Amino acid sequence: MGSFEAIGSRRDFIRAAAGAAGSCAVFAGAVPHVRAAGSDEIKVGLIGCGGRGTGAASQFLLSTETPVKLWAMGDLFRDQLDASHKLLSEGAEARYDREKFGPLTAKMDVPEARKFSGFDAYKGVISSGVDVVILATPPHFRPEHFEAAVAAGKHVFMEKPVAVDPVGIRRVIAAAKQAKEKGLSVVAGTQRRHQNHYREIIRRVQDGAIGEIVSAQCYWNMGELWLEEAKANWENRKAKGWSDMEYQCRNWLFFTWLSGDHICEQHVHNLDIIQWALGANPLAAMGVGGRAARTAPQYGNIYDHFAVEYEYPNGVRLSSMCKQMPGAAFVVAERLVGTKGQSYTDGSGGFITGQNPYKYDGPNPNPYYQEHADLIRSIRDGKPLAEGAGVAESTMVAILGRMSAYTGRQIKWDWAMQASKLDLRPPKYEFGALPEQPVAVPGKALPV
Repeated sequence: MGSFEAIGSRRDFIRAAAGAAGSCAVFAGAVPHVRAAGSDEIKVGLIGCGGRGTGAASQFLLSTETPVKLWAMGDLFRDQLDASHKLLSEGAEARYDREKFGPLTAKMDVPEARKFSGFDAYKGVISSGVDVVILATPPHFRPEHFEAAVAAGKHVFMEKPVAVDPVGIRRVIAAAKQAKEKGLSVVAGTQRRHQNHYREIIRRVQDGAIGEIVSAQCYWNMGELWLEEAKANWENRKAKGWSDMEYQCRNWLFFTWLSGDHICEQHVHNLDIIQWALGANPLAAMGVGGRAARTAPQYGNIYDHFAVEYEYPNGVRLSSMCKQMPGAAFVVAERLVGTKGQSYTDGSGGFITGQNPYKYDGPNPNPYYQEHADLIRSIRDGKPLAEGAGVAESTMVAILGRMSAYTGRQIKWDWAMQASKLDLRPPKYEFGALPEQPVAVPGKALPV
């Protein structure tokens, strides 16, 4: 499977960036605006100006003491771009994926000429003179945007998941290969890969601390998500004059063609940890799922719960569970079971039990900032990170589980990766009619 290369700490990066001129070498042609002495700014372009994209932009700008500048912004909707620009300019309170921050105007230079909207907004951002692009649109658009960024020789931070169907996954993997050949850094929004306690515990597991892994479990179980936003979008869509396409794009979390369903959009984090620990892709998936509580039309066509058993090489079985249902217990964690013990990880910590007990108690910088610090350091040091193929494979694990749950069939990895023709792209990208696809019914929805 694709690998995520090791990276240093934020403290190490700041020391390196502030060090003597000539201490960093960049690879030829990759970042024409960034010199070894570090005297030039790294210009970043934001593609996708929603909450996550705005958060990612703030974290990129605040993660380092090296000169960086937000240079261009693009979004399908101009009102969303303007709201993002205003928030970055004025500062914002903390939320689940970002710390409180103040005005960032000193790190911004986004005149009207470098603000782009519409389905082709990404083209304007990529061609605006940036060195790095942040890809944070709904995941449906990630393959096309990633391909374009790599073709233009840009370094990339791309949010997870990176596609919603096997056709898109193949495109991302191909583009990731090209990025590696060009010496471009690609970092994914699977921030646990940049979190100290995860890195230390997975390292120990891979070194044999729990013996041979025989099974695993992972969970993203939580209550309802974005209820008020979904309700407001549904109730106001006609008054606002939104076409089918606009409504679905503004309510993208609830449509499979845009989000991949929540098993992809959210649970991919936990599946990625299992992928990382096992160093292998699954052989097959058998899943179930449905809509028990999410029955209102404002919820589009996605499920509210999944349970999937993945078969990995050497007889390892992964039990995967995720749900977004009112009143549900909150459990977001991963467990690996070995012949000598077990490991447990979640967002706040982790430990190992058994013959080699261990609990991480070291420093734990915010991983949402660390992933950007690691990306910037890789560019400055000329040591590109290659996270594209790995996050594509983790995303495909989620897609495989969804395909199985939607169809009621066991789906094999090799068939899905090599032969499936499932492609969720709409007939055309323009505001207008776009009938909502029905909710998948197991036994009737067939894989393609």
